[in-house]
Amino acid sequence: MSQFFYVHPETPQARLMTQAVAIIRNGGVVVYPTDSGYALGCQLENKQALERICQIRRLNDKHNFTLLCRDLSEIANYARVDNAAFRLLRSNTPGAYTFIFKGTKEVPRRLMSPKRKTIGIRIPNNAIALALLEELGEPLMSTSLILPNSDVAESDPEDIRDKLEHAVDLIMNGGYLGEQPTTVIDFSNDEMEVLRVGAGDPAPFS
Repeated sequence: MSQFFYVHPETPQARLMTQAVAIIRNGGVVVYPTDSGYALGCQLENKQALERICQIRRLNDKHNFTLLCRDLSEIANYARVDNAAFRLLRSNTPGAYTFIFKGTKEVPRRLMSPKRKTIGIRIPNNAIALALLEELGEPLMSTSLILPNSDVAESDPEDIRDKLEHAVDLIMNGGYLGEQPTTVIDFSNDEMEVLRVGAGDPAPFS
C-alpha cells in the first residue's frame, strides 16, 4: 500500500519533501506532479526501481527516459550542452520542455537511447517537483505516467491512487493537472529540431 501525501501546489511542505526523498533513497517509486501531468520517478542509479516503473508502464528497453533536474548547473554533468544550447535553455527554463542531448558517462547506459546514446532533460515549472529535486540534491529518473492502453499522462491523483496504490511507494497529490505534454527539442544532432509541439512555446527553438 502506497503512502499518499497532500502537498500544497504553491508552497510544498518541507517535512513532506524530506519524507518523499527518504522513500526515493530507500529504493522507492514515486508518483509526483510536473507541469506536464503526473510522472513516475526513482533514484537515478536504482535498477530495481527502474524495472518496477517499466512493469507499471509496460515499457521495453527502447524507451527514452528523462532526467528531471533542478537547474542548469546540474544538466552539464549529464548532457553534452554547447554554449548556444546553454543560452537557449537559460532563457526558457524552467518550463514545459523536454530537451534531448547526447548523454555523458554520468548517465547509466540503461537510461539512454541504445543507438543514439541520448537522454531527455527537463527542468519543470512546478513548485512541488522543484522542491522535491532541491531536497533530493540530484536528478530524478523520470517518465510520464502514461498507463498501458492510454495515450495521455494521468492528471487526477485520486484516480492514480485507485489504479496504482499497490504498485508504487508514494503518490504526491498536487491537485488535478489536466493534460499538457511538453514540447520536445532535439539538440543531439548538428541541427536543432523541434520533435513535438506541446505546452512549451516552440518559437525560440525554430
